[in-house]
Amino acid sequence: MSTSSSPSLVFDRVSLDWPDGTSAVTDVSGAIGRGRTGLVGRNGSGKSTLLRLAAGALTPTRGHITRGGEVAYLPQQLTLDIDRPVADLLGVAATLNALRAIEAGDVDQRHFDAVGSDWDVEARAHIALAEAGLPPDALDRRVGQLSGGEAILAAVAGIRLRDAPITLLDEPTNNLDRDARSRLGDMVRGWRGALVVVSHDLALLELMDDTAELSGSELSVFGGAYSLWRAWLDAEQAAARQAEKAAAQVVRREKRDRIQAETTLAHRAATGRKAQFEKRVPGIIAGGRKMAAEVSAGRLRAEVREKESGAHAALETAERRVRDDAVVRIDLPDPAVPPGRIIAEFGDGHRTWIVRGPERVALVGANGVGKTTLLERMVGSSGARVHNAGSTGSAVGDGVARAAENRGFPIADASVILRCARATVRTDRIGYLPQRVDGMDDAASVLETVAAGAPSVPVVELRNRLARFLIRGDAVDRPIGSLSGGERFRVALARLLLADPPPQLLVLDEPTNNLDIDTVDGVIEALGAYRGAVLVVSHDDAFLGRIGLDLRLELGTDGSLREV
Repeated sequence: MSTSSSPSLVFDRVSLDWPDGTSAVTDVSGAIGRGRTGLVGRNGSGKSTLLRLAAGALTPTRGHITRGGEVAYLPQQLTLDIDRPVADLLGVAATLNALRAIEAGDVDQRHFDAVGSDWDVEARAHIALAEAGLPPDALDRRVGQLSGGEAILAAVAGIRLRDAPITLLDEPTNNLDRDARSRLGDMVRGWRGALVVVSHDLALLELMDDTAELSGSELSVFGGAYSLWRAWLDAEQAAARQAEKAAAQVVRREKRDRIQAETTLAHRAATGRKAQFEKRVPGIIAGGRKMAAEVSAGRLRAEVREKESGAHAALETAERRVRDDAVVRIDLPDPAVPPGRIIAEFGDGHRTWIVRGPERVALVGANGVGKTTLLERMVGSSGARVHNAGSTGSAVGDGVARAAENRGFPIADASVILRCARATVRTDRIGYLPQRVDGMDDAASVLETVAAGAPSVPVVELRNRLARFLIRGDAVDRPIGSLSGGERFRVALARLLLADPPPQLLVLDEPTNNLDIDTVDGVIEALGAYRGAVLVVSHDDAFLGRIGLDLRLELGTDGSLREV
């Protein structure tokens, strides 16, 4: 139960069906309070859809949503025009322009109408930017002059500036570097009004007052941060499994008692019939005994059947308490990489690092320094056949310009990065998971998409392997275009990890951004058993700490590399 008082959002049997008839969410009911709430759930459970419904960006097919005030919303995929002024991103451009026009001597009434009573808008905007860790002159910059992380922080600062009673943030830490995540955390700690955050970022979830979980049609809210909720859930499920086990034992006992009672009654009946047949008692007495025995037997049968029925009902109740939380179990094929085999080399003109055998390497650095640029150049210039999880093609091109264009933000001078930092691959079998997986064919099915990376693997075996990614039954026939962002990313991951022949080097660019917490656990377990080399770009320190790194390299803005 939530610790917050009156709810900010109430969902009453809310459903949304897509135009093709598939259901996004079905009969969701629940209430979210007025504090800070972390919304969690499996990929594909409908978290982002629920936020869009709450924000009014989508209209429910059925049901009703009650909002306790104006709603501000930051979507997961923030589409930004790099030529827009930052003031526009903060939502104060029109007011600010009118104010400056008045200050310049223009007394047109429309400027006064635009300002209204908001004469301190510039001061408030500077305060909002400062809280986001951005300099005061950021207000007069263009969005394209900010890094990706700074743009996200500016958008969140703009939402704070609006001071809406309810704010919804969908995966706000995706692609944020360590410093930007820290700044966002500071903003969240001092948040005014109701805040609902969809996130898989454990550090961010620990800042929440409540934890809400969307599972099926149930939206349940727990009063506490994620770790407290997880501990409660684990304890509750342990108790539920124990209750299920005890209830099953009672069912077995009552069944034995019923069988024993039926056996006893059958024996008594046989004895009575034998006595009557042998005429050891008068007929009238035998008849009376028979009637009495039948009445007694009826009562006994009713009693034991009632007990057995009650035991079955108790078992069904206990079984409903036990969650069907299937987990991702990924068995990666052995890529046969000898321990001493050189897989890759990194250098910056001053020092060289060699990756041998099944080593794990992390490439870290602030947003915008060019980590993705270096990866794309390394993979694209390798001359190897690349299993690219984000594309239906088999190879990656140069990608430097595309990497910058996809993010929509400037990176450090690519020529400087590539003149100094160097990354060379020494294997012809590479699996590459980019940050964005937009290259998959939306019309292709899940099975067709994964089979393209493993054309020699029988369909039956591919289905078995996909089941370990929790993609089962008819789900393998769903078109890629119908999947949620998290489901789409999981298919891309399956395409990469199930490739045949298996890659000797996995290159993963921010792999935890779009995966739910349980799937991340499965990936970590799989990487622990994987006998190939792994190169990861990530700002997720918890993830990096769990995969057993052999080397962590930091890329600087000048293209230098240093071991950290």
